[in-house]
Amino acid sequence: MNIDDIKNISIIGAGNMGHQISLHCAIKGFNVKCSDISQDMLDKANAFVDKYLPGRVAKGKMTEAEAKAIRARISFTNSLEECVKEADYVIEAAVEVLHIKRKLFADLDKFSPKHAILATNSSFLVSSKIADVTSRPDKVCNLHFFNPALVMKLVEVVQGPHVSDETAQISMDLCKKLDKVPVHVKKEVPGFLLNRIFKVISQEALWMLEMDVASVEDIDKACVFGAGHPMGPFTLMDLTGIDLTYTMGMENFRASGDRADLPSPSVVKHFNNGEFGQKSGKGWYDYSKK
Repeated sequence: MNIDDIKNISIIGAGNMGHQISLHCAIKGFNVKCSDISQDMLDKANAFVDKYLPGRVAKGKMTEAEAKAIRARISFTNSLEECVKEADYVIEAAVEVLHIKRKLFADLDKFSPKHAILATNSSFLVSSKIADVTSRPDKVCNLHFFNPALVMKLVEVVQGPHVSDETAQISMDLCKKLDKVPVHVKKEVPGFLLNRIFKVISQEALWMLEMDVASVEDIDKACVFGAGHPMGPFTLMDLTGIDLTYTMGMENFRASGDRADLPSPSVVKHFNNGEFGQKSGKGWYDYSKK
């Protein structure tokens, strides 16, 4: 199999990442089906597409005919089997909990065509912890998009020891057809490439906040106006979701048993208060008036 054989892409999960990956793939010419167990999430994803495409037409970014063709290439369903039964490439973008992903990939293996590649968009769970529940471990890899997926160019293709060279190459080529910039991560390491770097920055930022060295605002300003980052670590956590930061910390702790991997007290406080960032209207910053 090669990249020319990839026509139908299935996305599992219609949340913030899933519905944007779905729409982007449809924009780039692929037939796309997206599934979710939540009808509310599917309705929101449908509404997003119906709002986004006319908006692009209004801005002169695409014609009405192009928008109509894109809309015809994307559909949403609550049936996992229906979603993947004709898939050539599957991208899972569900919750970042290992046992859930393992159950999901076992089902994907059962329902997907035997030639299909099964990729996870996980930002930290390596595919070698998932691949063994399938009959095709050589076709199970990490394909990590960054938020917002419609805008961010980078995609990490992580090739664990079980992943074939063919799967890695097709995944790299798929990213290029999606007009993304792929990087080949040749070994499975926690955090992959970019998030491994960001983890160090975030840990230091949280330590300085906990020790009352500086405020959230001033730490962010230092990173933006001193280091030239597009946004500070706290703004970035609000964008990606403090709930994700919490979940990643807890999953890392469960795997390592090292208390240093636990989420910081400030992250736990926001999580327990339901303050996840932009998605909830409040996190490190207040977005309720925006």
